[in-house]
Amino acid sequence: MANKEAMLSELSKNFENSNAVLLTEYRGLTVAQLKELRKSISEHATYAVVKNTLTKIAAAQAGITGLDDQLAGPSAIAFVHGDAVAVAKALRAFAKANPQLIMKGGYFDGKPLDAVEVGKLADLESREVLLAKFAGAAKASLFGAAYLFTAPLSKAVRTVDALRAKQESGN
Repeated sequence: MANKEAMLSELSKNFENSNAVLLTEYRGLTVAQLKELRKSISEHATYAVVKNTLTKIAAAQAGITGLDDQLAGPSAIAFVHGDAVAVAKALRAFAKANPQLIMKGGYFDGKPLDAVEVGKLADLESREVLLAKFAGAAKASLFGAAYLFTAPLSKAVRTVDALRAKQESGN
């Protein structure tokens, strides 16, 4: 009983400290494959095999709803503490190489996700790429604004220069 309470406490803490939760079925994977999977996502997430009943209770304690239907059969959860997109991509890549891994769904940004939505999350570009695109767009906007503000001044300079040239040639 004390062991279950400790596991429940740890699961609740993992739910509370996670940016996202991605739920998988791992039936048929070997211990070596699970170790490889854990290593591939270790930078952004921890991967744990969980008991469904304890997970339902821990999720409810953490205020996470909508996972109950997905918690059937052997379940494992990636508790994301970094980039959720990177973890979703890594899980999808691992599932392509190891078809025994099945994406069940998850929880992200306050909403439960089904397997299709987790796939869409994996289709997003990484955080770094999105930030680079944003920076490029911001730089282009600033350049455009600078050009807009300097255009009247340079037009005035060209007009004065043209008038001066006309005056010099007219004399």
